[in-house]
Amino acid sequence: QVHLVESGGGLGQPGGSLRLSCAASGSISRYIMGWYRQAPEKQREMVARITSDGTTPYKDSVKGRFTISRDDAKNTVYLQMNSLTPEDTAVYYCNAYNLVTRGDYWGKGTLVTVSS
Repeated sequence: QVHLVESGGGLGQPGGSLRLSCAASGSISRYIMGWYRQAPEKQREMVARITSDGTTPYKDSVKGRFTISRDDAKNTVYLQMNSLTPEDTAVYYCNAYNLVTRGDYWGKGTLVTVSS
């Protein structure tokens, strides 16, 4: 089992940047790591994922603005968010998924609010 803890959320300015981190309790090397978000009264949606070989699919609306990365030595995944807009306001969740074991783990989320 993997325990995930997100950090780095808070208040961001429109056009500004925030960097989220997700620290795992164990090795993430065999997991697809992802960031998802859920805005008020909306369904949770995938923002970005990163596989163990570095493949990184993104939600269309964040392409070119957000960058996901992973440091397996530190068991940590990051989401660099640039050019923030109010539409990015949501609770951001970290996810770890293992294709072999079907283990699927979630953090408790970190709130990102984009407002002037």
